[in-house]
Amino acid sequence: MKKIIKYVLLDLLRNRIIIAFTLFLAVISFSVFNLEDNPSKGILSLLNLVLIIVPLVSIVFSTIYVYNAAEFIELLVSQPLRRVNIWLSIFTGLAASMCVAFLVGCGVPVLIYAPTDVGLMMTAMGLLLTIVFVAIALLASVLTRDKAKGIGVAILLWFYFTLIFDGIVLFLLFQFMDYPMEKPMVVFSCLNPVDLARILILLKLDISALMGATSAIFSDFFGSKWGMMATVLIMIAWALLPLWWSVRKFNRKDL
Repeated sequence: MKKIIKYVLLDLLRNRIIIAFTLFLAVISFSVFNLEDNPSKGILSLLNLVLIIVPLVSIVFSTIYVYNAAEFIELLVSQPLRRVNIWLSIFTGLAASMCVAFLVGCGVPVLIYAPTDVGLMMTAMGLLLTIVFVAIALLASVLTRDKAKGIGVAILLWFYFTLIFDGIVLFLLFQFMDYPMEKPMVVFSCLNPVDLARILILLKLDISALMGATSAIFSDFFGSKWGMMATVLIMIAWALLPLWWSVRKFNRKDL
C-alpha cells in the first residue's frame, strides 16, 4: 500500500497540471496580498478562489486521473492485493498531491501575509475541501465506465455544491419567509461542505453580517467551541462517506 501511495504521489507531483495549478494559486495569492494593505481584505479576496476554483480543479483533475489510470488499476487488481488497499492508496496519493499543491500555492502566501486565526482557518478549510472533492471525484469515476459521462457527473456535482445548492436554499427562504428559518438554515448549511467552509471563514473574519438575518444563529452555533468541533466532524464525514461508498462500488465492480 505504501509503495502504491508513493508511486501515485510522485507521479502526480511531476504532473504538469498540478505544477500549473500550484503556480496559478501562488501568482493569484501573492498578487492579492501585495495589492491589499489589509491582510483581512486579502483573505476575503481569496475566498472565492478557495471555495470555487480549488473544489473544481480537485474534482475534475481527480476524475480524469482515475480514468486515465484505468490500465494501471487493472494491473494492480490482477496482483494479490486487496481492492480496498488499492483504492485507498489511489485516494491518498491524489488527496496528498492536491493538498501539497494548495499548501504551496495558497497556504504559504496566506500564512506569510496573514498568520492569524483567519489565515489558519482559510488554509484548513481549503485542505478539507480539497480532500472532500477528491473523495467525491473517486465516487463519480467509479459509478460509470464512460469517461465523458464520469467527468460530466463530476462537473455537475461541483456545480450543485457551489451554485445550485445556494439557489435552492434562497428559494426555500423566500417560500417560507413567514416562518422561523434560522435553525433549518443551520441544518441546510451542514448539507454542503462549501457552505460550511464559507461560514467558518466569514465568522473568523468577523463580518458575519454578510450572512444576513441568520448571522446571529450562525454565530451562536458555528462560533462556539462545540459548534466548531461539530463542523470539523461534519467536514470529515463529507470526505469519508463518498470514499466509503466508492470503496464499496470498486469492490463489486467488474473491471
